[in-house]
Amino acid sequence: MAQSFYQNFKLGVLGGGQLGRMLIQSGIDFNIDFSVLDPDQAAPCHSLATFSVGKLTDYNAVLEFGKACDLITIEIENVNTDALKALEKMGKKVYPQPHIIELIQDKRLQKEFYKKESIPTAPFIITQSKSDIRQHLAFFPAVNKLGKEGYDGRGVQLLRNESDLEKAFDAPGFLEKLIDFEKEIAVIVARNEQGEVTSYPPVEMVFHPEANLVEYLFAPAEIDDRVRLEADEIARGVIEKLKMVGLLAVEMFVTKDGKVLVNEIAPRPHNSGHQTIEGNVTSQYEQHLRAILNLPFGDTSILKPSAMINLLGMEGYTGLAHYEGIEKVLTIEGAHIHLYGKKFTKPFRKMGHVTIVDNDAESLRKKTNFVKNNLIVRT
Repeated sequence: MAQSFYQNFKLGVLGGGQLGRMLIQSGIDFNIDFSVLDPDQAAPCHSLATFSVGKLTDYNAVLEFGKACDLITIEIENVNTDALKALEKMGKKVYPQPHIIELIQDKRLQKEFYKKESIPTAPFIITQSKSDIRQHLAFFPAVNKLGKEGYDGRGVQLLRNESDLEKAFDAPGFLEKLIDFEKEIAVIVARNEQGEVTSYPPVEMVFHPEANLVEYLFAPAEIDDRVRLEADEIARGVIEKLKMVGLLAVEMFVTKDGKVLVNEIAPRPHNSGHQTIEGNVTSQYEQHLRAILNLPFGDTSILKPSAMINLLGMEGYTGLAHYEGIEKVLTIEGAHIHLYGKKFTKPFRKMGHVTIVDNDAESLRKKTNFVKNNLIVRT
């Protein structure tokens, strides 16, 4: 494949969102011909590749789409894995592998995998319903997570005491012990067909208090060398134990007593790696392509310390997107704006991001706050 990917080769991507968009932007450098499947005819990738409209969870839609591709990858986990398994049997390469996508689709299976493989993670109890959760009040405070289809802050509820039970999900999921953490960090790792593994330096994430999704991050994370090495070792261990081919984002807690615990994983380019486009020698998107095409890995070194600020749709605004403050942000030295091509905004929708590179940590934080306060997405 390494010899043919740039000639008469079609790379299929399930999902046409911003991750697919940035993957295509990177793949253009390799002259890769992309084909994209997404249910939204106006998805961010719709004008950048051969584009098909179809449900990613529909067996026939995914199967027919994949038949016309030489290699299939994903930019979202919520896809039909039975169709991907059928494509594998037909001789198509599918990376990450369907059985791994299936495992990661269900956060309960994720947690059981960590436990089985002795990967450090927060204590948990599998639950089936709200009444089931009621039997475990002694486990509170805890976080109730849906087993399936929870993403971007959805499918997560904090349950501090019995009075919070009304917020619990009446669906299969689990209770995870509430961790008193110091920081939330992420390490992106990649593995190719030959079993070679590479990793990026840990980044430090700051989550939006209401939306429960990343608001901004700093790279590298401000952690000591012991924690940095431990986080790297854990992330490499996860992808090696999965034997996954592709890119894996490993989100972790650093507790106040210095422990590193895996929170969740994502088998694709990830929000915690956007800054690699400007901040690192090789972007996460190029690295994902190198991994699934079984090419030598690129250098993951940091060029300059960086920050990434998510541009989220403002609360109270739904409709045609209008960006205010772009001119102000473009005056910042080291700032780079990425807009995702989404025509309509809604509260907390990811509409774009801004990367800032700066050798001075204090200056980087000041510039980050300036972007947060001056670039807004409304109607």
